[in-house]
Formats: sequence, C-alpha cells, structure tokens
Amino acid sequence: MATPLSHPRRRPPLLRQAIKIRRRRVREQQDPLPQTAAEIEPPSHHFSPEERALLYEEAVYTVLHRLGRPEPSHVAEASELLLYLQEAFHLEPEEHQRMLQRVRELERPIFCLKATVKQAKGILGKDVSGFSDPYCLLGIEQGVAVAGGSPGARRRQKAVVRHTIPEEQTHRTRVVAQTLNPVWDETFILEFEDISSASFHLDMWDLDTVESVRQKLGELTDLHGLRRILKEVRKDKGQDDFLGNVVLRLQELRCQEDQWYPLEPCTETYPDRGQCHLQFQLIHKRRATAASRSQPSYTVHLHLLQQLMSHEVTQHQAGSTSWDGSMSPQATTILFLHATQKDLSDFHCSMAQWLAYSRLYQSLEFPSNCLLHAITSMEYQWVQGRLKAEQLEELATSFSSLLAYGLSLIRKFRSVFPLSVPDSPARLQALLRVLAQMCKMKAFGEVCPNSHPLPRLVTEALRAGTIEWFHVKQQYHQPMVQGLLAAGKALLSLVQDIVGDLRQCQLTWGKTFHNVLKIDLFSTAFLELQWLVAKRVQDHMAAVGGPMSPEMGENLFQLFISLKEFCQLGPVLSERDGALALDGFHRWFQPAIPSWLQKTYSVALARVQRAVQMDELVPLGELTKHSTSAVDLSTCFAQISHTARQLDWPDAEEAFMITVKFVEDTCRLALVYCSLIKARARELSAGQKDQGQAANMLCVVVNDMEQLRLVIGKLPTQLAWQALEQRVGAVLEEGQLRNTLHAQLQGALAGLGHEIRTGVRTLAEQLEVGIAKHIQKLVGVRESVLPEDAILPLMKFLEVELCYMNTNLVQENFSSLLTLLWTHTLMELAEAAMSQRSSALASSRLKTALQNLEICFHAEGCGLPPAALHTATFQALQRDLELQAASSRELIQKYFHSRIQQQAETTSEELGAVTVKASYRASEQKLRVEMLSASNLLPLDSNGSSDPFVQLTLEPRHVFPELAPRETQKHKKDLHPLFDETFEFLVPAEPCQLDGACLLLTVLDHDRLGTDDLEGEAFLPLHSVPGLPGREEPGEVPQTRLPLTYPAPNGDPILQLLESRRGDREAQTFVRQRRQRAKQAAQHPPQPGR
Repeated sequence: MATPLSHPRRRPPLLRQAIKIRRRRVREQQDPLPQTAAEIEPPSHHFSPEERALLYEEAVYTVLHRLGRPEPSHVAEASELLLYLQEAFHLEPEEHQRMLQRVRELERPIFCLKATVKQAKGILGKDVSGFSDPYCLLGIEQGVAVAGGSPGARRRQKAVVRHTIPEEQTHRTRVVAQTLNPVWDETFILEFEDISSASFHLDMWDLDTVESVRQKLGELTDLHGLRRILKEVRKDKGQDDFLGNVVLRLQELRCQEDQWYPLEPCTETYPDRGQCHLQFQLIHKRRATAASRSQPSYTVHLHLLQQLMSHEVTQHQAGSTSWDGSMSPQATTILFLHATQKDLSDFHCSMAQWLAYSRLYQSLEFPSNCLLHAITSMEYQWVQGRLKAEQLEELATSFSSLLAYGLSLIRKFRSVFPLSVPDSPARLQALLRVLAQMCKMKAFGEVCPNSHPLPRLVTEALRAGTIEWFHVKQQYHQPMVQGLLAAGKALLSLVQDIVGDLRQCQLTWGKTFHNVLKIDLFSTAFLELQWLVAKRVQDHMAAVGGPMSPEMGENLFQLFISLKEFCQLGPVLSERDGALALDGFHRWFQPAIPSWLQKTYSVALARVQRAVQMDELVPLGELTKHSTSAVDLSTCFAQISHTARQLDWPDAEEAFMITVKFVEDTCRLALVYCSLIKARARELSAGQKDQGQAANMLCVVVNDMEQLRLVIGKLPTQLAWQALEQRVGAVLEEGQLRNTLHAQLQGALAGLGHEIRTGVRTLAEQLEVGIAKHIQKLVGVRESVLPEDAILPLMKFLEVELCYMNTNLVQENFSSLLTLLWTHTLMELAEAAMSQRSSALASSRLKTALQNLEICFHAEGCGLPPAALHTATFQALQRDLELQAASSRELIQKYFHSRIQQQAETTSEELGAVTVKASYRASEQKLRVEMLSASNLLPLDSNGSSDPFVQLTLEPRHVFPELAPRETQKHKKDLHPLFDETFEFLVPAEPCQLDGACLLLTVLDHDRLGTDDLEGEAFLPLHSVPGLPGREEPGEVPQTRLPLTYPAPNGDPILQLLESRRGDREAQTFVRQRRQRAKQAAQHPPQPGR
C-alpha cells in the first residue's frame, strides 16, 4: 500500500572539491598535540572483524542490487565498485570472492519507487468557470515495455492507469479545487518486480460533480464556457475529464530524479496540456543483509562512511599526498547508492558526514569545507524531534569534542599555526570559521544548552595559551651557565621573542581572530605578557645591583630598548583601563645610565681612531672630496644620535643631563679627530719629496674638517633640542638649555673653524710665494712687451693652481682660500704700485693685471662675489693705478676735473665769489665770457682793502695752447669790484667738451712792489656752457656765481704723482705753477667766522 511521506528536499552534493593542504606534525613540549596523518591509525581499525564483515556485506549488497541509471559523475561499472570495496576493506581476493558469492545468494530486496507528486502548471481548464478540479492516479505497470523507449511512441489511450493497473496498485492524490496550477506535494511508495519491464504511469483528471443546468449557467462567463456546457450535456453524468498523462520507463530513471514532465494528450486536439513536477527515488525494502536487519539505517551508513573515509586517507598517505577531504568517485557512488536505497533523509546523511568528518578532523587536518558543508545542511534541515535520544547524545558529544579540540589548538595556535608555514593563517581562519558556524547552529544551541559563548571560550583559551607559551619560552631561553650576565642575555632573548610575537599578533593573527570572532587577540596577549615580563625584569634588576661591567651595561641597554619597544606596542594612556606593570620601567635602569654613556663614548672613540689610522687621505671620488675617515666619523656621530634617540629618557631633567653629556662627548670627539687627522697627515707626508702630494693630503685634511663641521652643525636637529626645550621648560631656568648646549656646540664649531682656517692659511702661503714672484717679474718686463702679454705668466700660474685647489677642496674651503689669496695679491700689487709710482708703463701693467685678476677670482660667479672682491684696499689700489697709468696730460686733465668737482661741492663764500656769464656761439666758434663782478673779497693790503683784478685762462693749457690768458681792469681799494667786461675766445667746440676743460678765473690783488697776491680761484666747466652741441642756446645767458677756493694745503695726489715724473718737463712746469698758487694761498688763510 502507498504511504504518504513528507517529501525530501533535493540533496546537495556530499562533498565539495577542496584545496589540498600539506600535513603537518604538531608537537608541544608540555602538551603534545594529536598525531599527524602519517602516524594515526585509520578509524576503520576501531571496527571488529565481525563488524567489518557486516559492513562489507552491506556495501556489496548495495552494489549488486543497484537500480536506475548512474549519475554523470558516478562510476557505472559494478566490477570497479567491487574492486574498490575489496581494497577499502583490505580483503584478499579469495575472501572477497567467497563473501561476494555469499551476498549473491542472499534474498534480493523489494524494489520500490518512491514517487512524489509535487505540483503542475498550465493544465487545461475543463469546467465552465475556465478552471479544473485536478487529481492524479498513478501506479506501476509491470511486464509491459514501452516501444522505442519513449512514452510518446506508445499508442495513446484515455484510461491508462484505470485500464492497465489493478485498482489495489493504483494510488490517488487529493483533489485541488478550481485551479490550473495545482500543488499536491504527496509521496507514494510503489513496489515493482523487474525494473527492466516496469513503467511508471500517471494520469491527471478533472473531477466532475453532478450539477443542474441552472447551476452551470450561473458559472457561465463566456462563449467558450457555453460550448463546455453543451459538451457536458452529451456525456455521461459524473464522468471525469482527462487532462493528460505521464508514462516513464523505470530503467531510464536515475536513482534520484527531480524534473518537470509534459502532460501527454490522448488526441491531438490539445497537444499542450501543461507540465507536472515529479520526484523519484529508487529504494529498497526488506534488505537481506545482517546489518540492515539488526541496526538502524543511519548507523550502518555512518559506519560505512567511516570505513571508506579511512581507506581514502590511507590511499593518500601511500601516495605521499595530503588528503583534501574529498572522496573518490567510487566511494561517492557507493555512499550515494547506500543512502538512496536505504531511503536516508538528507539530514541524516549530513549528520553522518558531520560525525565522521568532525571525528577525523581531530586526528587529521584537512580543508574545513567538508565540515562547513555538513553544518550548513544540518542547520537548513534541523528538526529536533526527528532524532532519537541516542542520536541527540551522539551529536552533542561530537559538538563538545570538536569544540574542546578546537580550543586546544587555539590555546597553542603559535606552534600549531606557525607563520613560517605560508598557509597557517588560512588554516587558523578555517578552524575558527568551523567553530563559529558550529556554535551558531540551532542544533548546537539545543543539544548543548549549557555551553558558554564561543568568544568567551576562545578568549580564555588565548589567555591560558599565552601564559603557557611564555613559560615554555622562558624554559627554552634558560641559560646553560649560571651568572647574572647569562641570565640577562636569556631575559633579553625572551623579551625580544615576546615583542616579535606581539607584532605577529597585531599584524597577522589578530586580524584572523577579529574577522571571525571579533576578538582582540593583541590586547589579550599584551595584558598577560606585560605582567609576566615586568616581574622577571624587576627581579633581574634587583639582582644586578650597583656597579656593573661594560658587558652587563650593554646587555641592560638592549633590554631597555626591547622593553621600550614592548611598551610602544601597547595601548596609549587615554585608552587604558588601568595602570600597567611596566609603567615607569625606565627608573629600574637609572643605575646603568653612566655605563651606557661611557660605553657610547668609548666605542665612538675607538671607531674614530681606527678610521683615522686606516685613512690614506685620498678623496673618495670626483664629487666627494673628503676621505674615508670623514665618512666613518659621520657614521659614528649618527650612531651616537641614534643611541640618544633610542634612549629618549622620559624624565625631563635627567633627559637634559643625558643630552648635555652626548653633546659634550660629540664635541670632544670632533677635536680629537682634528688632532688625529693632522698627525696622520704628518705621518704620511714624512719623507715625501713630492710637495704636490703633501698639498693633496693637506687639502683632504681641510675637507675632512669641513665635513666634520657640517656634521656637528646638525646636532640640534639630530638630538631634537627643540622638543627637549619644550619638555624641560618647566624644570630648568629660562635660557639654561641654550646657555649650556649651544655654548658647547659653538665652542666646538669655533675650534673646528680655527683648524680649518689654519689649514687653508698653510695652503695659501704656498701659493703666495708664487704670486709675489710673478708680480715682481711683471714689473721688470722690458718696455716693448704689451701689458696683456706681460701678465700672461701670472694668469697661467693662477689658473693652474686655482684649478688644482678647486678640484681638491670643497667649495667652502676653496672660497676661504680665494679670500686669503685675493687679500695677499692686493697687498703685493699695492707694494709694486708704490715702488713703480713714477712709471706709467709699469703702472699700466699693474692696472691690467688687477683687472684680469678681478675677473679670475670672480670666475663668472663661481669664485668670490663682488662684495668680497671690491674691498677698500681694492678700491684704493684701483684709483692709484688708474692715476699712475695715466699720461701727464691725462693727469692734468684729471686734476682740473677734480677741481671742477670741488667747485661744485663748495657752497661757502668765505674767500668771496665771482659772477660771470658764459656762452658759446657755434657759428663763430667763439666762447663769450662776461666778467660781471666779484664780491666779499679778502682784504690783502695793509690798508684793509685790495686792488683786485681777474685773470681768465682756458685750461688745461695743452688743450688750448694758442689761447693766451686774459685780464680784467684793476680796481683800487675795492672788495666788491664791478668789472662788467667781456672777453671772447676763438676756440672749436670739441676741446670745450673734454673732461676737465674749464675756464679758470683767478682773482688777484695787484701789488706794485712785489708779486700779486691770490684772492682765490673759481673753475667754470666748459661742457656746461650754453650753446655747445647738445645744449640749447638760450636767448638770455644766465649768470653764474662761483665761490672762490684755495688749492689743497696738503698737496693734491695728482700733483704729487706729476712731481714724481722728473723727466717730464710739462709735468714739472704744471706742478710748479700749482705749487706757486698753493704757496700764495698759504700766505693769506681765511679768517674763521668770516
């Protein structure tokens, strides 16, 4: 009889393909982990020989009585499956044949088709309302084959089930009223004898009830419904309408089918009659095996799965490959057939997989996809009432066992999942995902109601595991030799390992725990470890006590740095819940600070001495002009700064004192280096005949010192003085840091500067001798040599030497050298100019030399800047040479030019003044001068008056040689004479425009008995006279008032220079005239306050 059953869901695949992973052996010193796959015994060894025999019989029976077409991915050949079973159960061929024969002799099972009528869609509407009241008749026709293997090829007949299948073997669904898309979801068990000759039949009918015509007319909706009424009138009362049928050969079905089948018509009137959704499963009843008769189907299937799984693991071990959790096609086929034939539900299959895989997972690591798949399937289909008490207990045990095993792995995750193995994070994440998904299951919550939340359990495991790991590490680093130094080294190694572990927790492991369980692994580990570390360090520092050896000091420094790094990993102060055991740990190390500072200085001094001793004083390269010791020294100072930054003492006042010591030691090392490098240069230069080689070494020494000065100058930045000043502001007096640290630094820089200047001075002295010789030779060159040619030896000497120095000196030192050489060169030129004052030719050469030397030392902006070149000495020398190189006539012109400038600058009329008008008529080439008057003259006669007249002369005389002086009328006893006289000079315009050309107005006091006395002189520049080319000729000539002046009482430099030219008659004559005027002026000095 048919038995309605709850329809099964379509089964998901038993296993998914997973990524193969490598087996590992996990061992722990105190609590060894389970054995790896290579060491475990296969789970099948837990079955007794009798149990294995029963399982083997069950598996062979399943293969021999296989039903339906094989799945595409399954093994089709029975012989292949039997051979696999023989290997899986480790049977000899004879025993296999014997048991196979015995199974064949067993009574075959009752074959059944488990058919589920799910629903239909798009069926015909047979009622007047346009709908139908469908129901289905179904059964199995035995012994009649469908021709051609297709239901459509069989002759259609209207009452297939009613006419061909006995009524007691016919099954009927319920009627679904008034629908075209009925849903039944009913399951029936249909027995059959021979699958090869059996076919499944399903007819779908529309139930008709006896109704009056009046009722049917009430349901009428359209013309099509009227035709149905007329058709029903002609048929028998209560006769159901045929909607379609489905006929299938069982031999063509797979073990499980789930499809939509078209409803076939009995005529061609309505070929499209809709579809029907059917599910089929070929199952057994009354299996003759001992296991099936004595044990529940679920238990047998679980044992068979464990046996085959054991074989799969063994096969992979034999091939030296790791098992990825997937079963072979043979095992998959056998397990599928067994579950199908035993009609196991999807839930029981998933539960069997879970029990088998979770049990194996505790002894063999494989991808977690298998477990996750089983968890998902169980969660989807979980109904607690379908399990028996023993099954619930078994499930609860599996949950608890896997949870305990997982927590044990988590407790030892550092050794079980080492980061040295690339896939460890993925493996840890897979384990956590399995545990998380398992604990979220409804099944877990119901069968393990007293279990704590997983995050809490994992956190406790991590805390306990961290403590265990610390003690294991402490034991591992236990020194072999007793002693404080050995204990310190062991403690340092322990702290360094802890810091490395915390970094791994922070960067890698912590992300895994947080992503899956939202657990802060790093904080948990840090809080546990900091208490343990603090206790060990305090005990060790108490044992160290007072004075310590350098080795102990170095060990404590490294321990201090490691602890500082440890604390920097922890949470900031604002995020802490309370104080930490390591807060203020630096105070434990205060006794070791003097040892650290002394060790830093000693190491640095040794490195400096070694660097200088190995230095050959050769530049490192074309662009790097210092030697190896300067590089080593920079590295040494950088290491000192690095040590200071590492120390970074928290207490402000002590930090200041430590910084002072670092700066003091650095400055001392700099001065020591200067002494050593100079001594090294003397050592290498001793016995050197090549002076150039000695100069090379001196250049390198100076460059090394300059490099050292640059390094020392970076100390404020490297030691973070600004930050230190902010920290100690409230502790120290204002300015104390600047007065202390900056004073030390400036003292060191001053010492270095002195050493550098001394070295550059020595180089300059070597060149000054050559410069002096070439300047002396320049003066003594014969007169026929041009100045440009005469200076060539000096310029070539400087070019060679300065290029050499530029190549071997850094820019700063080269600039210093140029400054010294320039100063010396100017002094040499000044001395030569003084000695050759009377020689215009020699002065011309010196002038040319000065001009070229200025260009040479400037070097197009690459040498000295103009401000450094144009010193007061240079400017004075340039003026002197400008005069000395000029001819006598040029000097005379310069003299009058200077007197014109003096006239323009004079505003006082203490000697009196003259008033004139001057104009030039270009058409007549005449200079017209109107001498108007004089005023406020000095009374030079004894009677308190004067007899003035004015002498008019065009100067210089060599420019106007043919124009004789003119004189005005003499006025008796008149200090304010009114001359009102006009003079005309026939002169071309060009001479009037020369520099220094002027009208000299000499006011004299006529004396009958002696020479005339000088009242004063006035100079009118001719280039400013109206009417000359370039100046407009005014209609009215303006008056010009000129104050009278005296010649300089101390002598004019130009006159002195002209006087020195003894062989020049014209110069001597001009000097006599001007001396005479100066003498006259000296006889009548102006009265003060006049």
